[in-house]
Amino acid sequence: MNPNPPAPRAALPWLAPAAALCFCLLLALLAYRLLFSLYINDERRLASQRLDAFALSLEATLNRHEALPGVLALEGALADLLLEPKNPQRLAAANTYLEAAQQGAKVAAAYLIDADGNTLAASNWKQSQSFIGHNYAFRPYFQDALSSGLGRFYGIGVTTGEPGYFIAAPVRGQGKVLGVIALKVSLDSMEQALVGAGDTLLLTDADGIAFLSSDRKLRYRTLTPLTASITTRLAATQQYGQQPLMPLAEEPIPALTSLPTQLTLPGEPSRERLIHSRPLGTLGWQVVQLGDPREARGTALAVAIAVAFAAAFLLGLAAYFRQRARRREDLRRIYAELESRITERTADLTEQIAALESTKAILRETRDAAVQAGKLATLGQMSAGISHELNQPLAALQTFADNASALLARGRHQEVAENLQMISELIARTGRIVRQLKTFARKEPPTPQAVTVSSAIEHALIIVEPRRRETGAHIVVSALSKNFCLIAEAGRLEQVLVNLLRNGLDAMAGQTEPLLEITAQRDGDKVSIEIIDHGPGLPDEVCSHLFEPFYTTKPAGEGLGLGLAISLSIVESYGGTLSAHNRPGSGAVFILTLPAAGDSDAPPEA
Repeated sequence: MNPNPPAPRAALPWLAPAAALCFCLLLALLAYRLLFSLYINDERRLASQRLDAFALSLEATLNRHEALPGVLALEGALADLLLEPKNPQRLAAANTYLEAAQQGAKVAAAYLIDADGNTLAASNWKQSQSFIGHNYAFRPYFQDALSSGLGRFYGIGVTTGEPGYFIAAPVRGQGKVLGVIALKVSLDSMEQALVGAGDTLLLTDADGIAFLSSDRKLRYRTLTPLTASITTRLAATQQYGQQPLMPLAEEPIPALTSLPTQLTLPGEPSRERLIHSRPLGTLGWQVVQLGDPREARGTALAVAIAVAFAAAFLLGLAAYFRQRARRREDLRRIYAELESRITERTADLTEQIAALESTKAILRETRDAAVQAGKLATLGQMSAGISHELNQPLAALQTFADNASALLARGRHQEVAENLQMISELIARTGRIVRQLKTFARKEPPTPQAVTVSSAIEHALIIVEPRRRETGAHIVVSALSKNFCLIAEAGRLEQVLVNLLRNGLDAMAGQTEPLLEITAQRDGDKVSIEIIDHGPGLPDEVCSHLFEPFYTTKPAGEGLGLGLAISLSIVESYGGTLSAHNRPGSGAVFILTLPAAGDSDAPPEA
């Protein structure tokens, strides 16, 4: 028995996660390879179907015109011209026939060549680039037609510079070949079909030169470098004119490959291409598709990642259930501890909430007291003017009463009645002033409700009337509807208006014709009241401190600097704003904004 057993390795706890990770990665790699192979096979199948469809369409187009040169060669006018090439009547008849044949067959051109390769007549005999007079003996289609009876050739026209497919057949007469009739067929429609195919498609000749392409910059590019013999032959036949036959890619393109190949095409970065090809016709042509395997790779990679995550999820789920039983007891213990802590924390929060509610109640009482103190302070500052406002009608009452006694003794009853009417009006005026002062000074509960704007402005104007008379100011109020309402408390709104009106009147003290304007308008769910004075305006250093408590620009004894601070507090408690700025020219504008009352909130009309 070994008295010193080996200690467990420290790395053992990491063995299971590491094994699980390796398993997931291996599974993802296998899934990726399998899925990518399936996607590539499916892409090859689809590509083969597309190439078959295109090849059949092109072969049908070419075969449709295959027999036409032999049919046209039976026309006697062509053989007659070959026998008498200098006869103008036979030349005109041949040109007319070839022009009609070209238009009827919808080919690019039809022309007649003698046995020496000289063009005698052509469908384009009226055009400046007519084939007549040109020698095409070097063209393979001419040579094949003379030797084997049918010539086929694709190339760039040496006369027009336009590419096309040439078909030629011999014209016979007097038991021998007199010449050749040739047709030029445009393949522009087939190239347009290549463009709409999606992937890069090429139509190459037997030498691997792409003469049609879905991407025009790939035209006249070679799949592999050309040998010297091919280059010499192309120069002799002028098949592609002066076009530089450059390689399609920096790397040779393999004819047969089952795997994506890295290629660098002109104007593109190097990337993988999936090469598909199919032979076409009897001239050694091929349709080549350069597919893009990135979508297949991306899909395979996404599925492989999903497989890896699914495997990791299943392994994690198994580990979870394995650990669940062991952790259940730990969770119970943790829950018990948390419940105890939550209970303690709840008790602390309850105490803090109670203390916060008490603090909020104290703050509300303090604010209400400050608002009420602000009202009383305003009345105190205006006490002299209010006293004058009351003494004036009282003195008038005394005078009218004495006059009424004297007039009554003299029997002048009509004048006594007039004096009594004046006394009644003075009493009503005094009562209205006293009632408004009582309303303004009353401490009301903070219950916001619909307040008529015009009524609040009217009551505020009554309070500041003594100050207005002192300054000799003219107050202009814009026309307001009786149902124009906002949400506030009537007394506190009037207090804010009184503060703003008094500040405006104080700012214009000493002017010869002071003017104070009051406007109100509704903008959506807000009501804005503007009080505009024509005083000197607000200095820049005052604007930043305007609504701070105890900040005032008035002389000592004329204000504590609390009016605007209290006004701002009142307005913000209703969800409104209070701001000020200088108006162009001179004067200041105070803007009071409060929530508008809906139609259902509007107070009933008096």
